[in-house]
Amino acid sequence: MIDTDKIYRFLDKLSNRLKEQVEQIAFAHTRRTLKENISVVFYDMTTLYFEASDEDDLRKTGFSKDGKHSNPQIVIGLLVGLSGYPIGYDIFEGNTYEGHTLIPFLEKIQEKFGLNKPVVIVDSGLLSNDNLKALEDEGYQYIIGARLKNETKTVQQEIIGYRYQDGDFYSIDKEVVIEKKKRTRRLIVHYSDARARKDAHNRKRGLERLEKRLKSGRLTKANINNRGYNKYLEMTGEINISIDYQKYESDSIWDGLKGYITNSRLSGKMILENYAQLWHIEKAFRISKTDLRIRPIYHRIKHRIEAHICIAFTAYSIYKELESILQKEKSNLSPQKANQVTQNMYQITYSLPDAKHTRTKLLKMDEQQAELYRIIEENF
Repeated sequence: MIDTDKIYRFLDKLSNRLKEQVEQIAFAHTRRTLKENISVVFYDMTTLYFEASDEDDLRKTGFSKDGKHSNPQIVIGLLVGLSGYPIGYDIFEGNTYEGHTLIPFLEKIQEKFGLNKPVVIVDSGLLSNDNLKALEDEGYQYIIGARLKNETKTVQQEIIGYRYQDGDFYSIDKEVVIEKKKRTRRLIVHYSDARARKDAHNRKRGLERLEKRLKSGRLTKANINNRGYNKYLEMTGEINISIDYQKYESDSIWDGLKGYITNSRLSGKMILENYAQLWHIEKAFRISKTDLRIRPIYHRIKHRIEAHICIAFTAYSIYKELESILQKEKSNLSPQKANQVTQNMYQITYSLPDAKHTRTKLLKMDEQQAELYRIIEENF
């Protein structure tokens, strides 16, 4: 059993002396894995909560993606390359608005690793004129998820007026003037039959949940807002809340449509293919929160919190390498299954009478354990 104080001393050493080295090693490995080609990067952020109830300069209450709004938290920004290989991360105060993390993060990563300016891909949660302007001022190309229903009425009419077929792209050039300088941005709209079916299914489920809540009498005036499917609620008179079915039906014109804002000249197909890889960063957060058990966090000292996140980042880097090797070996084992089968792999250490040295021996393994052991032996 490792002494608890020894673990804390290691966390202090990791934060003070080893963290930068760990980050450089992880970045160098990603660069080699991607064959020096880090021309496209993906950024996203999430929140991590603490069991302790008190706040400090770093741990603050804010909008929690974990649903723990009363717990103090921190905000984590993560940058990955193609296929989700990790590039870098940063930690922000818990009440930081996610839209304010992108530019400081990119500047820090560029300074730390000497990274050339890649195409930056982020979801619509980071879409703001300030972020677009900052990216353009710094010479970045970007692809950001658009909010089609927030466009002007003229643009909306142009979008829905086009006759879409499955797989169609529709491009709208948007010229904006900022500080007397003209900037050209493109709005790319893509239509998919599969997405249309999914959108219609989700709307129907949302409506059914609203109807159920309405019958239960749990809806009040406070529920009438534009969040999610609450936008279909309306109030007649002073106390009667009902569902606006006409609004629900008219929303179907947006089924299957997804938009992207970009300043690049990439084709619609390339924009879609690149943006489609954004799921890798969502997977990275999901892996970190479940398989790597990054949350909840019980530390309260800042540099130990930083060391905790550094260990999780390192574990994710190892996870990606294991995933890559298992795929290369065409193994049926997933990283999660590989972790499970190692839980009951045992090794004994022994010494024979009058022997000067001890020996180790792995106990008998089952088929999956033997396969994993062979793969690790051959690749490391």
